[in-house]
Amino acid sequence: MKLNICHLYPDVLNLYGDRGNVTCWEQRLRWRGIEVQTTGVPIGTPLHAADYDLMFLGGGQDFEQEVLLADLAGAKTAELKAAIEDGMPLLAICGGYQMLGAYYETWDGHRCDFTGALDLYTVGQKERMIGNYLYTCDELQGVTVVGFENHSGRTHLGSGVRPVGKVLFGSGNNGQDGTEGARYKNVFATYSHGCLLPKNPQIADLLLRWALERKYGTADLAPLDDQLEIQAHNYMEQRLRKAMKK
Repeated sequence: MKLNICHLYPDVLNLYGDRGNVTCWEQRLRWRGIEVQTTGVPIGTPLHAADYDLMFLGGGQDFEQEVLLADLAGAKTAELKAAIEDGMPLLAICGGYQMLGAYYETWDGHRCDFTGALDLYTVGQKERMIGNYLYTCDELQGVTVVGFENHSGRTHLGSGVRPVGKVLFGSGNNGQDGTEGARYKNVFATYSHGCLLPKNPQIADLLLRWALERKYGTADLAPLDDQLEIQAHNYMEQRLRKAMKK
């Protein structure tokens, strides 16, 4: 077995070490004896989505997102949309999450049109939502997710897009409706920096399972010793639950 991972815009979208999510995927596959190859697709390089089994889109600052908009438009957006509709698993973090939507409107009214791959949009505010946060994952019964959010954008989901889960502590999508992230087909989009997957190994394996099932029709992921990862997760969850009681 082999999985081919596409890391879209590794040269620009790597806020808070988001590329560590790709490293996590790679290592968890190797530990299981599954071959993996990661290809970076930077600005100026065409995207041939059919060459890949799994895609990652990290976060960036507003300026960095605007820098790559011209490159993303057109052929790359078409490839991205086609891959999503075909069921390719995609993990998108923060700015990458926002770019899957229709547009981002800044607090002072400047609008950036994005891919429209998912029916969602983001509106910026002057006040940022920053800090460690905790939320549920509807896909995995009883599983909580810890992460770090830092965004001024308030994201609102549209038709056919459901949240990843419910915010237990923190702000999430918009600080108003109690939701976090977006799920559509095999897209898992979230504001979680930190990086997400090493502290939440169940989420890492969820996307790997989707990719293997899509490619091979089955996903036999041998259990791993996740003791350290779970300890890191539980430490942060306990801190946040204590903060909830104050």
